[in-house]
Amino acid sequence: MKKSLLFLLLGGLAVWVFLPPAHGAAAVAPVKTAAVVKSAADRSPAAPWSGALATVTGIAISPLVGTGAYGAYQWFTAPGDTSEARAAARAKLPWFAQLGFWLPALLLAAACAAKDTLGTVLPPGAKKPMDVLETVENKLSGLVAAGAVVPITMNSLSHLVIGGPTGAQAAWPAGLAVLPVGAMDWSWLLNVLTVPLGVAVFAVVWMASHAITVLILLSPWGAVDAALKSARTALLGLLTVTATISPGLGALLSLAIVLLAWLVSGWAFRLTVFGTVFSWDFFTGGRRRFVPAAGRNAMFSGGALPGVPVRTFGRLARRADGVLEFAYRPWLLLAPKTATVPADARLAVGQGLFFSTVMAEGGATFFLLPPRYRGHEAELVRLCDFFGGVQPAGLRKAWGALRELLGGRAAAPAG
Repeated sequence: MKKSLLFLLLGGLAVWVFLPPAHGAAAVAPVKTAAVVKSAADRSPAAPWSGALATVTGIAISPLVGTGAYGAYQWFTAPGDTSEARAAARAKLPWFAQLGFWLPALLLAAACAAKDTLGTVLPPGAKKPMDVLETVENKLSGLVAAGAVVPITMNSLSHLVIGGPTGAQAAWPAGLAVLPVGAMDWSWLLNVLTVPLGVAVFAVVWMASHAITVLILLSPWGAVDAALKSARTALLGLLTVTATISPGLGALLSLAIVLLAWLVSGWAFRLTVFGTVFSWDFFTGGRRRFVPAAGRNAMFSGGALPGVPVRTFGRLARRADGVLEFAYRPWLLLAPKTATVPADARLAVGQGLFFSTVMAEGGATFFLLPPRYRGHEAELVRLCDFFGGVQPAGLRKAWGALRELLGGRAAAPAG
């Protein structure tokens, strides 16, 4: 099923990018507020489609930076021979191209970059609250871009392709989306096809990019965070430069990014769900109102659980026959599945600094616990009858070892 959807998506993108307008672009007046403004030097009929794909892909890689930079570009390139004419043209631009939006957006993006740069010299985990804020910001800016910026971009592309009838052409509409069949006008069809396709491309690429934000959230080391952020920014810069130099190469690079994002979509989706639950528990103080249940408890699978992808969301319970069973739904919506913990696994709860895990002897991780479980590890051990009790793990374990090395008292396992 996933392969069929992939072929459909890539086929639609290929048609979207490389199929030229039926009546040619020469008769179409440029639209200055369109997704991609076709310059006089670029006469390729596929250029507006290629530019729109690169624009959507770039915004998806980093919604805040992409939307802010895209808005700033439209603001600075607004037409007009006088300051009054440029001001009037700028007043007609979309909301994301107004100074009151794109300037604060770019300043906020710069603050996030500074946070990751300073994080390389801060103690491990010191910037974690700011990482949580950035994760929430990335989700919100992604929703705004998917719900407003991408549709506006695709609508502008439709106007650029369709254009307006002039002179002798006034009797017939012009453009690919308005091919006349009898007296019928098919102008609505282009938006029906391109807007959902644009949102789908955005969603796939954004989810893969958002996975990097979640990895930054989970990583305790500032150097790793800075490297991940730099790699994403470099990809956005490469796409921008490539699309500027050659629309065709920009489209090919965009298609490659979409394909890669699709291939890792399952992994990215699970990371997105994990980051959402993590951020929700952090901001709402989930551990203060949470109590582990005697039945099923929500958590994420770890790498040691057989047959289940890492970070799959589900619920763990002990059956009547004493076997621990993990129930989950792939993609949160598909038919339910179950997996059992091996009977010989001697489990314990590893208490970390930000979130805890359920692990076996030797350190293999079977489950990842959301932050709401912090402070409730002993109760979970009692309810699930974990053999190993509660033990320090992650940064907490490292801190205990350091204290013991310096003559202090290491954290003792609780059972």
